[in-house]
Amino acid sequence: MIDLLPLDYPDAVVAIGAALLGITAGALGVFAVLRERSLVGDALAHAALPGVCVAFLVTGAKDAGTLVVGAAFAGLVGALAMVAIERSGRIRPDAAIGVVLSSFFSLGIVLLTFIASSESANQAGLEKYLFGQAAGLLERDLWIMAGLAAASLLVVALAFRPLKTTLFDPAFAASTGLPARALETLMTGLLVVAVVVGLRTVGAILMVAMLTAPAVAARQLTGRLALMIPVAALIGGAVGVTGALLASGTDLPTGPVIVLVAVGVVVACVLLAPGRGVLWRAGRLRAERRRRLAEGVLVDLETALHAGPPPTAQELADVSGRRPGAVRRGLRDLERTGMLADDAGRLRLTDAGAAAAHAMLERRALFGAWLEHGHRLDVPDAREPDPTDLRASLGDDLADRLHALVRQQEARS
Repeated sequence: MIDLLPLDYPDAVVAIGAALLGITAGALGVFAVLRERSLVGDALAHAALPGVCVAFLVTGAKDAGTLVVGAAFAGLVGALAMVAIERSGRIRPDAAIGVVLSSFFSLGIVLLTFIASSESANQAGLEKYLFGQAAGLLERDLWIMAGLAAASLLVVALAFRPLKTTLFDPAFAASTGLPARALETLMTGLLVVAVVVGLRTVGAILMVAMLTAPAVAARQLTGRLALMIPVAALIGGAVGVTGALLASGTDLPTGPVIVLVAVGVVVACVLLAPGRGVLWRAGRLRAERRRRLAEGVLVDLETALHAGPPPTAQELADVSGRRPGAVRRGLRDLERTGMLADDAGRLRLTDAGAAAAHAMLERRALFGAWLEHGHRLDVPDAREPDPTDLRASLGDDLADRLHALVRQQEARS
């Protein structure tokens, strides 16, 4: 794969490493984000630092495999410590995260300082696990990262249904016989794997961004967990490669650039995601307001035409009580849809406009009848009908019975 990429060997290694990090952290970070435990990843990333230092002190070598084992062990100890503190019932989960994060990270800094003051020639570069040093990745590091990523994703694929059940409803999962606590611990352990994969690239401090940003972006694009995990992985991989290439071309630190790219993707998804994006929803709300305005102006014009001669736009505004600007906007929309005809400044409805106005008045009358007589109907289920189309919600039979009740009341009066 390194030979296939149109990049220099160091850039290709960094790009592949960043892709592996993004895919792993994106897929596994979904469980942290949906559990509302994103800061657990931050605590685990900081907890891995003393493990790296202890592994170096024990072996005296800066071997990537040994340091990864130390980081993984420390991360697992930190994860079990958080779980134990939470289950004690005396400390809140957020406090447990804070305790583990601060204590383990403080221990890591102390150990780093101790190692730096020693006379070991191999200690240079350990501080890179704090902020990351993607440029120092080697081919054997990629094999380790790829193995951890493949193993963790395989676990997710094999245990997807139990993990999904426990993720959204731990009590129900336990009631069905699933080992809910073990599965929750497994989800935390998967975060440890993601942290270990990313320590060399972005470091302990920035790792939480890679666990949360792709998952948050994917959540804006889909609401299904089965799609959210691969989408988050793809976003994470793309973010990692893009950030690595940008950093390589600008001589900037790789980790921070990757994180900034991830933040940019999150902002774009939050603003523009179909169905959930802020700008998307603002556009839909604006369109809905314009539609309702046009419908209101249509009804006002129908009422004015029945009361007298065709009005002008100003006369319609005076009669309806709406602002002239709003009336003009509504009239323009009606004209574009072929419901309005302008006869020398006098407003008339086309056949389509008259039919639409009559249908709207009927829907309003039917909803008023529902509010007044709906309790007298024997509705087969407890539902709240759509006020914009009551007939479609209730069915023709119940709608006709509502009309019959209205006629009976009018006959009695």
